[in-house]
Amino acid sequence: MVMDFESSSDAFDPKTLKRSKLVEVEGVPLLGLIAENWGPTWNFKARPDDLLICTYPKAGTTWTQEIVDMIQHGGDPQICARAPIYKRIPFIEMCQPKPIPSGIEQADAMPSPRTLKSHLPVHLLPPSFWEQNCKIIYVARNAKDTAVSYFHFHCMDKWLPEPGNWNQFLDNFLAGKVTWGSWFDHVLGWWEAKDRHHILYLFYEDMKEDPAEEIQKIAQFLGLELPEPVLNRIVQHTMFKNMKANPMANYTTMPTWHMDQAVSPFMRKGIVGDWKKHFLVDQSERLDDIYAHKLGGSSLTFRTQL
Repeated sequence: MVMDFESSSDAFDPKTLKRSKLVEVEGVPLLGLIAENWGPTWNFKARPDDLLICTYPKAGTTWTQEIVDMIQHGGDPQICARAPIYKRIPFIEMCQPKPIPSGIEQADAMPSPRTLKSHLPVHLLPPSFWEQNCKIIYVARNAKDTAVSYFHFHCMDKWLPEPGNWNQFLDNFLAGKVTWGSWFDHVLGWWEAKDRHHILYLFYEDMKEDPAEEIQKIAQFLGLELPEPVLNRIVQHTMFKNMKANPMANYTTMPTWHMDQAVSPFMRKGIVGDWKKHFLVDQSERLDDIYAHKLGGSSLTFRTQL
């Protein structure tokens, strides 16, 4: 969750901060405040020139946001340092305690063209995005690395539900009882939608293996050309080590009572295969079995190592 602390420090008392409870919307567990304010989210008015970046959490969302912002501004890092990423690209379904503006209120106040962010599964996306034929970039990451990253994120983000230990969190993750629901349903739902809508479906592992090629795919999807020097600047600017050191991208502008980066950095490792240090053999096999059951009949495949 992201708050605009600079404008709300007098209005919000961090002593009242409590971890969120999950409330289901159409069968999908969402943070309580998001669920309470679902009506305005569902009725969100997309504009024809909106660009939406959508992911399951911890699938390279911030990385993709920074890449897109750099592409849109000719690879100029100074322009992209104009504000933290969560102010440049509103998180549409996010709701915070009043009077802090919601993601929708932030988006409504932005001039066009807008770039927006969401973690919603495909069936919960506000219908206006489909009606306006908006361009959507979806990024998917393999389930094992996603689960590990999401666990560490829960540990450091004090507004997300209490994660428990790794074993407890993984059980909830595999059962889809985590915020934004089942990873399996999420990635498959968007995969099936890509043939019917204006969706560029990318894979985190491909972005790690050949970032220049994937950045070019994004630029082409946006109808923009990237001269080689600009492409090289974007590749360098969005390398993990540079993103991790960039205060406009690494969420260090968040106060520690919200995101405690001493517990775990927001940008922790950014690699493929870190799951091997967390999963027991039986846990890996259990995930593989669920994957085979839920995704085995689709053409969707993931790499868990490079």
